[in-house]
Amino acid sequence: MTLNRTISILVIDDEIQICRNCTKILARPDYDVEYTMNGIEALTMMKSKHFDIVITDLNMEILGGMEVISRINATFPETVVIVITGYASVSSAVEVMKTGAFDYLPKPFTPYELRAVVQQAVTSIEQGKRRDISKGIKAKKNISHQLIGESPEIKKVIKMVEKVASTDSTVCIYGESGTGKELIARALHANSSRKDNVFFAVDCGTLSEGMLSSELFGHVKGAFTGADRDKPGIFKLANGGTVFLDEISNTTVEIQSRLLRFIETREFMPIGDTKIIKVDVRLIFATNKKLDKMVKQGRFREDFYYRIFVYPIAMPKLNERKMDIMPIASFFLEQFSRKMGKNVKKFDEASSDRLNRYHWPGNVRQLKNVVERAVILCETNCITLKDMPLFEDKNEIEEMSEVIPKTNKDLKILKKEIRRKAVSKVEKNFILNALAESNWNVTKAARKTGLQRTNFQALMKKHKILRQS
Repeated sequence: MTLNRTISILVIDDEIQICRNCTKILARPDYDVEYTMNGIEALTMMKSKHFDIVITDLNMEILGGMEVISRINATFPETVVIVITGYASVSSAVEVMKTGAFDYLPKPFTPYELRAVVQQAVTSIEQGKRRDISKGIKAKKNISHQLIGESPEIKKVIKMVEKVASTDSTVCIYGESGTGKELIARALHANSSRKDNVFFAVDCGTLSEGMLSSELFGHVKGAFTGADRDKPGIFKLANGGTVFLDEISNTTVEIQSRLLRFIETREFMPIGDTKIIKVDVRLIFATNKKLDKMVKQGRFREDFYYRIFVYPIAMPKLNERKMDIMPIASFFLEQFSRKMGKNVKKFDEASSDRLNRYHWPGNVRQLKNVVERAVILCETNCITLKDMPLFEDKNEIEEMSEVIPKTNKDLKILKKEIRRKAVSKVEKNFILNALAESNWNVTKAARKTGLQRTNFQALMKKHKILRQS
């Protein structure tokens, strides 16, 4: 669905190349895109012309992005603001969202990422819905309806969420990666008395000990080299709301000690400060590892383990709830079809059968990525096997496996060819999954997989994988 009028967009960035690139990426008949290189000129332009969407850099010499957002919210409340910045951090994202931005896009971003976030903004305008930023990042009410499925396993999870959501009890969600642990955390928040306040998710596995400590507790100017200003921590910014600490198993014993004290007192001191700050924050934890084993190995504090395991919720693997695969896939199909402006309605019989029979080692996240790629590739209103790269070479390998060699030499050649094709398929899916999980940002995908960017790009070239544009 699109608006029956032209969407006016203003890009603000003090780098001319960024302005030109954004204008080029968003060039389409129903978008009217203009740009300026400073915030003051942007506000002047907005007085004489209505802009539906403003895309602004955060760090600019002439009137910074934070001030631009504040003035737009005060003077042009119907305008949707998207922030782009090369200085992305966890707490700066929270600050930006609380100030009034619709979304936050760290540089470097791909054309696909920019188009996607703009399309989401357009959808928001269509539906007449804006985020209530003055009250924090609001989670949808009753998010448990997105826990799709009728299997006994997911019904058990939903019942557990309903029982504990209205309390302030600490919850620990555990299960394999991709099973939907963050969705459960959001459901808990959305069905609690904190639902109108901020919900913030932190991936503890992506930050070093020092960075995580600074992001959670904040620091004061001069606390360490490079601390050129006071920085409020997530716990301070999320006062009255919920903080979700994902992959808590990746934290150090030192961080666990600080968190243990925080759980018990809800008090903390920013790094380098002597002033105690007291907040009201609900904590939800998640892990894909067995914490009890880590306790026995001395890699996880036993007292911390018992404090966070007050109310554990186990997330089932997708292959343990087979009956939910197609309902979930259909949900993602409708979601991505609408987001991309396509009219893809269904899966054909062969693709549905393959989805049902696959073992899904990446769980729901992998299924989501497969469906998203399928919608991108689909040129009709029906998904077929050719639209799902995950399965594209399977028939050929199976057919080769049924060939009966006549000599030992033929056997060796056949084994080598099957091995080559199987490895090639795994490599290609490895790259595609990494790209999908990183919104086709090659730098992020390479970092996520542990490969050098050049090696990652070499594999993309080998398997003829082109960047989304």
